[in-house]
Amino acid sequence: MANLVVHFEIHATEPQKLLDFYSQLFNWKFTQYGEMSYWMIDTGDGAINTARQPGHGINGGLTEREGPRPEPGSAVNGCNIVVGVADADAAFAKALELGGTEAMALEDMEGIGRTAYILDPDNNLFGILSEVFSDGTNVMDGTDAGA
Repeated sequence: MANLVVHFEIHATEPQKLLDFYSQLFNWKFTQYGEMSYWMIDTGDGAINTARQPGHGINGGLTEREGPRPEPGSAVNGCNIVVGVADADAAFAKALELGGTEAMALEDMEGIGRTAYILDPDNNLFGILSEVFSDGTNVMDGTDAGA
């Protein structure tokens, strides 16, 4: 087996608040795991699934935090996830509308795509990335996405 990342976890002081945030932002589906304060996250089509079929993304889990939440502006203390989105500007605006806060403004990064970083309502840092620049150019193939 290759050394691929196959699962991620988000820690939540108030789990329901983050269940609502991520389900509304990314349409992720959450299923509580037994009686535990743990929810499996289904990120959608293309993710590695329980049938062990390979995909292009991964699923994860959300668990109740066992300590204080990160303070705004503090250094990253753990891993960070970046979520691929079709429209970075729309996802960024929706994240802010749902209670997230800007950690790094939207930016076109040469050779990478359009990206931004957001703090969720529990101050967990995550990124968004689109292959389409603000001018409509697709970074993957150099074409204009609006054409």
